[in-house]
Amino acid sequence: IGPALMSGRVSDIAVDPVKPHTWYVAMGSGNLWKTTNAGTTWTPIFDDQGSYSIGCVAIDPNDRHTIWVGTGENVGGRHVGYGDGVYVSRDGGRSFENVGLEHSEHISKILVDPRDSDTVFVASQGPLWSSGGERGLYKTTDAGETWTPVLEKGEWTGVTDVVMDPTDPDVLYAATHQRHRTVWGLVNGGPESGIFKSTDGGETWTELTQGLPSQDKGKMSLGVSHQNPDVVYATIELAGRTGGIWRSENGGAAWSKMSDYVSGGTG
Repeated sequence: IGPALMSGRVSDIAVDPVKPHTWYVAMGSGNLWKTTNAGTTWTPIFDDQGSYSIGCVAIDPNDRHTIWVGTGENVGGRHVGYGDGVYVSRDGGRSFENVGLEHSEHISKILVDPRDSDTVFVASQGPLWSSGGERGLYKTTDAGETWTPVLEKGEWTGVTDVVMDPTDPDVLYAATHQRHRTVWGLVNGGPESGIFKSTDGGETWTELTQGLPSQDKGKMSLGVSHQNPDVVYATIELAGRTGGIWRSENGGAAWSKMSDYVSGGTG
């Protein structure tokens, strides 16, 4: 799907749960693509929309024809394009509607509540080069007509990842990320970066700290085990190319470091 260089980054993939040969592939710097034959041929389906940079794509678990798209790739390099909000398609990508958060600029994750398709969470990292904008974790209960920020930390801090307990959609884990890009450098972490948990559908949040590094954290990503949802994983960047992978066996109450592995890139 295009060159595997600066414009060739794949930011997200969503696979049709009924027809697994149908994939939606989000490109960080080159559109949203659809294949119905497991990658043999591809069709660009986002050319007529307001952003060429795609951060994430999600399929409604209750309706495989409803596709949610978050524009603006969530990385911190000088090359990254910015987005103009959240889009939704009700016809498998033939048409799209912008449903808000136009000032988010960089969206990292979209989750649809499997009990109610009108309830959607959007993790917005927010503007890269400036403060403010629409950053944090946003929730809608009316399919995008209105959005409410349910987790916010500061004018330079957004939400870089959010995951849902597969057995209880009211249980959410979110990672905040404090960052600021300038021409000469990237401030890729800060005291407002952290991991938070909600047990009431995002209404209230508790920061998880036991066993996690106490110093300023950079970008993080999260995962919940589908076999045992009490098992939660976090990858954490720290200063000096340290950091690694942490694991919790009790829903985030306590963590242990499992590996020194950290990924590359620019946040």
